[in-house]
Amino acid sequence: MDPLSLFGLVAVSAMLICYACERRSPWFVLGFAVACGLGSVYGFLQGAWPFGLVEAIWALVALRRWRQARATPV
Repeated sequence: MDPLSLFGLVAVSAMLICYACERRSPWFVLGFAVACGLGSVYGFLQGAWPFGLVEAIWALVALRRWRQARATPV
């Protein structure tokens, strides 16, 4: 497995784990946002710019959800 494929595997795995744990803490929402950002970088580096663009949008959506989750008292 080449380094770029390993990077993509780690990014997508982190997305999956953080998404599954989002209800536990707003920090998992932030982790999901960061992992989406990494997935976006992977997509652009791989040459799959539509994937990179969609992942960048998901990262922005997740950051907004994280900000809202932090502002909402538990």
